[in-house]
Amino acid sequence: MTALAPELSRFLREHLPRDQRASPHTCDAYAYSFQLLVIFAARQLQKAPSQLEVEDIGVPMILSFLEHIERDRGNSARSRNARLAAIKSFFRFLEYRVPACLDQSLRVRDIPVKKTDQTLVTSLTRAEIQALIDAPDPKIIYGARDRAMLHLAFSAGLRVSELVGLQLDQLELRSPATIHVIGKGRRERVLPLWKEGVIALKAWLAVRQQRHDGALFLNAAGFAMTRSGFEYILAKHAHTAAQSLPSIAAKRVTPHVLRHSCAQHMLRATRDIRKVALWLGHANLQSTEIYLRADPTDKLEALAAASSPTLQPGTFSPPDKLIAMLKETRHSNYAE
Repeated sequence: MTALAPELSRFLREHLPRDQRASPHTCDAYAYSFQLLVIFAARQLQKAPSQLEVEDIGVPMILSFLEHIERDRGNSARSRNARLAAIKSFFRFLEYRVPACLDQSLRVRDIPVKKTDQTLVTSLTRAEIQALIDAPDPKIIYGARDRAMLHLAFSAGLRVSELVGLQLDQLELRSPATIHVIGKGRRERVLPLWKEGVIALKAWLAVRQQRHDGALFLNAAGFAMTRSGFEYILAKHAHTAAQSLPSIAAKRVTPHVLRHSCAQHMLRATRDIRKVALWLGHANLQSTEIYLRADPTDKLEALAAASSPTLQPGTFSPPDKLIAMLKETRHSNYAE
């Protein structure tokens, strides 16, 4: 039997950052996936998490876990596939370190990903974004922080990992004000900041606690803001904003919805999908094409430019009511 904790620690702390040169965001996402998995497996087996063994994480356990995060946690098929990708990566790592786990690893790697629907992205209107940013109270410390976070998440189109991972040295408030973002796959981009965003950030920095870790956004305990912490903050202010603009209540407002909203507004403003891809940090245009499907502007222009087939004029004559009644009576008699 092989203890899980030492191997998982080597995978997350050594293999991913050193050998695979995975970004901090990827390491964080993988660690969170295994946090969910370990907690689930420990409850199922009634063991302490540190007592789990690699053999405990077999195909049946993984399938039960994937079903759990979809059914009980409400995760999408995409999130399920992301958790599965982290698990498969770990078992590929084990193949070379623990030969006894080779057969188990091969069976785990055969677990298929779940097909996902190509649904339209959800985004907020300009008025809804404004109501959301106005929800925090800027007269209190955490209201200033929340307003700066919400404005930056929307205006820069940041992934939640990019937002909570920002450091003070990535921010440049001297003209021209910019932010240096390190995204997925270690792809870096520099984005200009809106004047309103600079004002919000300066208001937060004026009251921010002095910490040695250098994180831009801190939680109430004075540590770097976490993904779940921002999700809680966003949900709280979305509820407040819905009281002044009820249309928000009909939408599921998540950190990625703010990113989608930025993309939609950028696409309408620039009419250039390449600029949107650069702004969001996409590796290729295929990832950005989802916003073209959701934006009707180009489709309306195509409709206006094309000529529709003509229709011959004519009028519809409704059937005589008496004849219709008689036909209906005949059919009912046959049915009996």
